[in-house]
Amino acid sequence: MAFENPTYHIPRRSVVGHEGAWVKSFNPPRDEPPTPELLLPTNPVPAFVVENVPGATSPPQYWPEEDHLFEEDEELEDHEDHEEDEQQDIHYELYPNTLRINLMRTRNIQMWDGKEIRFFLIGNPDVPAAANGTFPGPTIRIPRGAIFHGAVYWYGQSPHTIHWHGIEPTAMNDGVGHTAMEIGLYTYQFQPNHIGSYFYHCHRNTFQHFEFGLYGFLIVEPPDAYDPSDGKNVGGYPRRTAANLSQFTEFFEFKGGNLESGDPHAMTVSYDVEALWVIDDIDSTWRTQAHHARNTFAKHGDNPGVNDEFYQRPGESEFFSFHDYNPDYFVVTGVDFPGRVGSTVAIQPGITIPPELNSGVTGMQVSINVKTNQNVLVRLLCAAYSKIIVTFPFDVVVIAVDGRALGVPPFGKYNQPYTVKAGIPIELSTAQRKDVLFKTKEKLNVFAQVEFRHFINNTFLFRGKIPIIIE
Repeated sequence: MAFENPTYHIPRRSVVGHEGAWVKSFNPPRDEPPTPELLLPTNPVPAFVVENVPGATSPPQYWPEEDHLFEEDEELEDHEDHEEDEQQDIHYELYPNTLRINLMRTRNIQMWDGKEIRFFLIGNPDVPAAANGTFPGPTIRIPRGAIFHGAVYWYGQSPHTIHWHGIEPTAMNDGVGHTAMEIGLYTYQFQPNHIGSYFYHCHRNTFQHFEFGLYGFLIVEPPDAYDPSDGKNVGGYPRRTAANLSQFTEFFEFKGGNLESGDPHAMTVSYDVEALWVIDDIDSTWRTQAHHARNTFAKHGDNPGVNDEFYQRPGESEFFSFHDYNPDYFVVTGVDFPGRVGSTVAIQPGITIPPELNSGVTGMQVSINVKTNQNVLVRLLCAAYSKIIVTFPFDVVVIAVDGRALGVPPFGKYNQPYTVKAGIPIELSTAQRKDVLFKTKEKLNVFAQVEFRHFINNTFLFRGKIPIIIE
């Protein structure tokens, strides 16, 4: 059986007249469908951000508003796309406690060597610092059990989705291309049930859109993380995360118990310092050959959905191949490692993430600066297509993988947290997350190392160093 002459032929019906529902990979439908089984959102974080981040505002009742704010992107995107978008007359009603998310805020970003390369960015129109998009996208925090509403609207080139990676929503809210909504505006709804580290990203033409920056970190916190009734500072530290540290007595802040007891801190541990390491690599050649979000979309045939052309578009020489990937820039949480392929280079100490890009929470770090005997949580996310190897200069404990805390029921019988000795590699592949906890009694001025290796032949590409200062 050959591809050109298959033994079996599966007939495909034409989608003429139904393009708004099915033809999603060419030009997006103009439908703004309602969310199935819509519930009232209970997520307290948007209100917390309004109260604690200067300039932050609550979403309007209807979105988008009359002023579409395309001016920032017009130089970089196709003008015809904007004219089409501005003709839309959308009055999409939003509930309070909804987080608004903009796709896509296209912008050139200057790298460490002065070169400007194209990025597709995620923004939050209700927070001035994030309105025109950030790389990575703003970190979203949600308490476990809250009903989350994320109203997503695209600007310019499309279609796009948001996939909530590791969360388990209904199929319509999962954001996987071709199977969920690829629309102009849609309110995603889900209820997270596991405390841990996740992320969100565009899942339409994922190879390109994810690589170009359409992603951000997503953290699920204990149910009371934003409850100020006990007088704690909900926007700072210490905070808590899920863990089973019954065998690690040095973390005496661990609290066991029964998850079904109603105690929001059951099977959690407090941490004094939090670091977010989103490890990424960038192939700048991709930006040259596929400089906008429609470069690789198919061309309509005369019978849409049946004989569409996937290998050539008007004005494009050929279908751009995404298998040829050779990164030449390396970053951690949007910070350049200032060095070329083959080198070993450190970032500066003292790099932190501002609260307006972290759901209002202050003090999240990239470079680590802590005190002795503090619990330090490092959230690792591999957003690279390279193979990633992370090594710490002291022992650490891996407490969670891919958003699930090791040893915490109902998975306790299948896995347990484990110690990784100093210098032993922690390997990560694309989209994998690992939560690492450590505490040291000694004063140190050292580096963790992040090694990038080619995804096919495992050859060395780059080694980045992240400062860790323990005072």
